[in-house]
This record gives sequence, structure tokens and C-alpha cells, in this order.
Amino acid sequence: MKHAESVTFGGSGLDRAAHLRADPPAGNVLAFWQGKPLLQVVGDLRVPVFLPPDHAVFESSTEAAVFLGLDADQARFARDISAWEPGDIAETVGAFSDPSEQRHPLIENGVFGELRANMMLLSPRDAELIATGKAILEWHRSHGFCARCGAHSVMAVAGWQRDCATCGGHHFPRTDPVVIMLITRGNSVLMGRSPGWPDAMFSLLAGFVEPGETIEAAVRREVFEEAGVRVGEVGYLASQPWPFPASLMFGCQGHATSDDITIDPDEIEAAMWVTRETMMQAMAGELPDMKPARQGSIARFLLENWLADTLD
Repeated sequence: MKHAESVTFGGSGLDRAAHLRADPPAGNVLAFWQGKPLLQVVGDLRVPVFLPPDHAVFESSTEAAVFLGLDADQARFARDISAWEPGDIAETVGAFSDPSEQRHPLIENGVFGELRANMMLLSPRDAELIATGKAILEWHRSHGFCARCGAHSVMAVAGWQRDCATCGGHHFPRTDPVVIMLITRGNSVLMGRSPGWPDAMFSLLAGFVEPGETIEAAVRREVFEEAGVRVGEVGYLASQPWPFPASLMFGCQGHATSDDITIDPDEIEAAMWVTRETMMQAMAGELPDMKPARQGSIARFLLENWLADTLD
């Protein structure tokens, strides 16, 4: 396995067992509430809590469970219970950073915790299971109606399809391709900041791939649109499933052919060139005015490997 596959949410080798989706075997189910998985503290780790499929908590579900695959020959499922209403919902629920945790009265051990805050506390296998469940459940939550005729659609093929009885349409989970770019010029890397991010947080530039566009072209276009920097040679480095809500991040390296920065304020609020030495200080937490991308993100993965000269 390439070093690049060790990025969070990838590389665990989960058997998705697509051949069993027509009639999946029985197995336990991971509950999600508002996109937050049910987690339990085990030592220094967080582990997903898989419940029996007939657990009373699933009375809050409006659709069936999704078959995630086989984990050590054990069938694993995910099911949404967002219809459940906790007594007190924190204002941070749904925000970029949500430290709140919710406890269900029918579950003795476990809390619904935001995935970004917990992703570095998960094993590779648990991270892949949760990312898969979160992404596909979010797709179901937002695609309940047929895109062809507007009628209500229903879950099919163990959650990997939606069917419309009105027009006969079939719909499949979507993944949005996104490029995220390690743009370098000499000893420096291009960093940017989007509105609404935590204070002082900077990361690599990123953007969606447009229809009819190659990954390389998307890298050059996005960097120029956001920061006014021209990019020449582009190469692929690594990818990461990013279930917020359902993207596939294509990590690329690009070599800038210009230095001057002119940001588009509709895209980002700041951009700057950062030397290796300054980035190392930021990684060490020594710069209060610049905090790097959070651990677990492909941006942090690429930056750390750039500093260590271990990009492959």
C-alpha cells in the first residue's frame, strides 16, 4: 500500500461486499443523528457503537439501514435517526466546528459526536466505516425526491440506490470531486483562508472540479480564481474521502509560475506564501496568528509530508 493511502478515512481495506447488497446478511447497526455517529470512549480512542437492528432507538428512523459491508466477516450497517429530538440542541449543531455531544435516553454508553472532532481518535477501519455511513446517509437525507419527475423516491439495494415508482427512475449515491492543492514556489507554499473558519486557521486552496474539466485544469483554474496565481506543472499525490457531506478530495501538487497574489473576496478572505520554516513553527503551535489545517484532513497530511520530504 502506498504511503498516500494512509490518509484518514482511507486504506483500511473494508470489504464493501457489493454482491450482497441485493440480500445482505443480518448485522448490527451504527446510528447517526444529524450526521453525527454514535461513539463510545475506549481508553484514548473513540469507537463506533453498533446496536442490534431491532433496538428501540431506531423507532426514530424514517428509512431502512444502509449496508456498509463486511468487517471481519461481520455485516455492518448505518441508519439515520435524525427525527429524534433531544431536549436541548446546542447552537453549534451543524456548524463547521461542533464540540457538543448528545446522549440518547435509550443508549446507556455512547454519545453522538461530530466526526471532525473525533476523526483522529478512530482506528482506520472504524474511520472508513463511519465515513461511508455518514456520506451515504447524508445523500439519502438530501435526495428523497426523484430528480427526473419530483416524486418521492424510496431506498433500494440496501441503501445504494433510490428508486422512483412514478417514472421508474433509478438514482445512485453521488460523490463530488474536489481538488486540493499543495502549490509551491521555491521554499514556500500557498496558503489561504475561507470566511467562517476558526480564528487564524489557514489551509491549502481547494475547489470543486467542474463538468468537462480534468483534475489538472481544475487545479490551475481554482488557484487562479481564488488567489490570482498561475500554475504550471501539476501532479497527483493522494486522495481522501471527505464525508462533509460527500466529497472525494484529489490532493495535487502544483508549481506556481507567478508570485503575486490577488484574492477573489467572494472565494477566500486571505492568501499568503508561507516558507517551510514558518510552516514548521505553525505546526508546532508557535504562531497564534496562523493555525494550520486540522489533523486528519488531507491538507494537513500533504503539508506534513511536504515538510518531511515524504510525498509519494
